[in-house]
Amino acid sequence: MVRSMDKSDREAVLDILRATEMFTPTELVFAVEQIDVYLNQPQQKDYSLVVVENEKGRLAGYMSFGPTPLADGVYDLYWMAVALEEQGRGYGKELVRWLERKVCAEKGRMLLIETSSEPKYHPTRQFYLNLGYREISRIRDFYKPGDD
Repeated sequence: MVRSMDKSDREAVLDILRATEMFTPTELVFAVEQIDVYLNQPQQKDYSLVVVENEKGRLAGYMSFGPTPLADGVYDLYWMAVALEEQGRGYGKELVRWLERKVCAEKGRMLLIETSSEPKYHPTRQFYLNLGYREISRIRDFYKPGDD
């Protein structure tokens, strides 16, 4: 079940982010900032955070997304992570499909997903390809030299 993130989910989401070992220390700082802004400033409209629960009601993953500034009907999927022990069970797909339905309901016309070209992100890129997404752009050295 996908639902809005609430304050009681904060530590579990941070545990998931840390445990995946996919995010740099700087990225984790940003994730904490984004989570805290979302939880403590409900009036902001830049992004939303949701979580997905497993069949026992435990947190299995999370995702952040929002409208792309200055782009009509375009949305960004900013962050997504699924707990290591829950990976491969369809929770990531459930989050993405939920977001697709949300974007359609909001009359969105495009969903953008970006990720790193580093080798450790190969499974992530393949995940999106398997869901029917395609690479439409690659910005050389975008994140840092050697990381498109």
